[in-house]
Amino acid sequence: MHSRQAAPGRSFAKRFWLQRYLMLLTLPAVAWMIVFNYIPMYGIVIAFQEYTPFQGFLHSPWIGIANFRELFNDPTFIQSLSNTFKISIAKLVFGFPAPILLALLLNELVYKRFKRIVQSLTYLPHFVSWVLVVGFMYTLLDPDTGVITRMLETLGLIGPDTMLMGDEKAFLPLVVFTEVWKNIGWNSIIYLAAIAGIDPQLYEAGVMDGANRFQRIWHITLPALKPTIVILLILSIGGLINSNFDQMYLMQNSMTQDAANVLSVYSYEMGLVLGRFSYGTAVGVFQSVVAFILMYAANYGSRKLTKESLF
Repeated sequence: MHSRQAAPGRSFAKRFWLQRYLMLLTLPAVAWMIVFNYIPMYGIVIAFQEYTPFQGFLHSPWIGIANFRELFNDPTFIQSLSNTFKISIAKLVFGFPAPILLALLLNELVYKRFKRIVQSLTYLPHFVSWVLVVGFMYTLLDPDTGVITRMLETLGLIGPDTMLMGDEKAFLPLVVFTEVWKNIGWNSIIYLAAIAGIDPQLYEAGVMDGANRFQRIWHITLPALKPTIVILLILSIGGLINSNFDQMYLMQNSMTQDAANVLSVYSYEMGLVLGRFSYGTAVGVFQSVVAFILMYAANYGSRKLTKESLF
């Protein structure tokens, strides 16, 4: 007697019916995704039109890739592209390892009460808006009354009446520092969760084998974190073309405008401030395409080198 395998369609239908209540719970999230992520994708056609709100998608004249030709011939766009990669790479180099190190340090703390205090203090900045953060920066770095400015002057690191918020050379370090300070605690949560899932018997075996604390971190904790680190690194590389609009727009001023001109700010100013909707959309389409290429390349390289990948 030959056993008959269930048809794939029936198997899927049976699993779907058994999990029907879970499927119902996912409906709001699916609906939200469709309404706010997939339906707006139709707006990509604006990049290939001379779009005006009065004519709409259907009646605006079609101009093909004219916006993209103008894009790559615009020196301001080239400058904003260069600034975007420079700032994003600096954030990746200094910002990506920071939450990993914090998670490792928090995991090694013996006193639980002190650990909770440190966690609360590092998580808190994530919930402070960039408007307040930049406001604090202008206050602390004020050339006349700023506490940090006075301290740096006393140490001889800067000259008198130095306006750090208006210095192009200081702009990149300030951007990276504030980004790390604001998100290091929040980004460490996922690493702490991954560390919590490591089998304690591995650490007990390490102690019995004579491994010190650093050796246990190197040979047990970090290898266990490897899949999480790889996935988040791939996502971070895919986001190199995108910068934090709120941070960059608020930190720019007349003296640092050239350094702060990134693609997100450039797209906003061209698309909404100047009313060139099609041109601003073309910038957004370019960012999306480059982000996909970067993520795919990072995923491919990771799969070849580490056997870990996102997809």
